[in-house]
Amino acid sequence: MEPRERLIFPLDVPNKTEAERFISLLRDHVGLFKVGLELFVAEGPDFLKFMTDRARVEYFLDLKFHDIPATVARASAQIRRGPRLTTVHVDQGPKMLQAMVTSLKNGAKVLGVTVLTHLGPDDLEALGFASRYARDPSQLVLLRARLAQAAGCDGVVCAGPEARAVKAACGPEFLVVCPAIRPAWAAVPGDDQQRVMTPYEAIKAGADYIVVGRPIRLAADPVAAARKVVAEIEQGMRDRSSLA
Repeated sequence: MEPRERLIFPLDVPNKTEAERFISLLRDHVGLFKVGLELFVAEGPDFLKFMTDRARVEYFLDLKFHDIPATVARASAQIRRGPRLTTVHVDQGPKMLQAMVTSLKNGAKVLGVTVLTHLGPDDLEALGFASRYARDPSQLVLLRARLAQAAGCDGVVCAGPEARAVKAACGPEFLVVCPAIRPAWAAVPGDDQQRVMTPYEAIKAGADYIVVGRPIRLAADPVAAARKVVAEIEQGMRDRSSLA
């Protein structure tokens, strides 16, 4: 992949008009556009048709499926508009993951969401996780990555600090997608992310894709910001290759 293709921009906007603006602005500077809950709830499945038929861009459908296996199977079978990637929460176990993998018929890669990046040790402890996992979230990420792989998922979503360990445990072909990417040069007001990394660090650590939203979306010049991220990706790939 070219460095630009590894950059995912999330369309975390409230309507199609705003989404179209960012697609037009960034289509030549990012690899994938991510459609998440906000835009999907606002615009519905018709927006996915717009992405493929009119905008003609590739996208990542990030709805994080999370329900009983039968419901997940029926819902995922309705994804017919060809995203390159889609997501399912790992924490409901192998039967739900397998239901997603076997029901998806459009060729999308299935990513298991391991531990959301806004969660830190105190949050995990409050949720009742044993100290082994609460004190070191990477152990929980690795447990869930192995579970996702065994269930047939193509990869996982995890924080940048966990990318290297996931690649070591699951192999180089197992996809790693890292959100909560924060370039050193970008300030994000009221940031709610805890387990963060720069684009360079995440790519060097083994991430196949990085998701960069607010540092680009809130920039005075989003195109210039995207180019700076791609430059970091390129440097990270070079340095990763030199360590191989």
